[in-house]
Amino acid sequence: MGKIIAIANQKGGVGKTTTSFNLGACLAAAGRKVLLVDADPQANATSGLGVEPQDTDATVYECLIEGYPAKEAIMHTQVKGLDIICSRIGLVGAEVELMSRADRERTLSGVLEPVKDNYDYILIDCSPSLGIITVNALTASDSVLIPVQAEYFALEGIAQLLNTIRIIKSRLKPTLEIEGFLLTMYDARLRLANQIFEELKGHFGDMVFTTVIPRNIKLSESPSHGLPVILYDPDSRGAIAYGQLARELQSRERKRKKKA
Repeated sequence: MGKIIAIANQKGGVGKTTTSFNLGACLAAAGRKVLLVDADPQANATSGLGVEPQDTDATVYECLIEGYPAKEAIMHTQVKGLDIICSRIGLVGAEVELMSRADRERTLSGVLEPVKDNYDYILIDCSPSLGIITVNALTASDSVLIPVQAEYFALEGIAQLLNTIRIIKSRLKPTLEIEGFLLTMYDARLRLANQIFEELKGHFGDMVFTTVIPRNIKLSESPSHGLPVILYDPDSRGAIAYGQLARELQSRERKRKKKA
């Protein structure tokens, strides 16, 4: 049975989408079968993998609102083993349309359930908000990976996200866990970046990934070419960091299973 991980932070510009499709690509390169669900109306994960939403019969919107089967909305990407359910700007309207539904928070869970066993990992790229679609993503997930930017206001908003996670654990998904905190846009030359890493470690201990994602021009360039960084420049610091993150994620998973 595949593990579903939401990649979430209501603060924008923290490297959430970059993490979603690059981590997905690195897990696929390591031989894992991965589905990326683009649950952000900006559809940057979709375009970042070189996929055009108009080339598919359905997107996340049709799956959520019209009951379109997930297996028929799935598209293959240029990365072997990495599939995607695309997004489009119309997903903004789903926020309003879902509000009137009973059990609206579990709609995405129902969408993904039939395909869950086909993948080792399902990664959900959440929008930078705590609206009903993000609540759906968290309710559908086994865990949450939280990217945190290595800047002054990095910890701002984390308390609100953690409170939302606590509410979802108590009311909707008791088994929801925090996968970990990932420091992004890290520049080792800056004292502030190191202070934020130490502050995160002080607050959250082993929940903070050892891997940090550096500021890297190749990471910034690759989405405009419709490629994950491991295809765009596999020797870049960004590609190496996401490869390391994929290994650390899998290593943590193995340790958890041993303890269980």
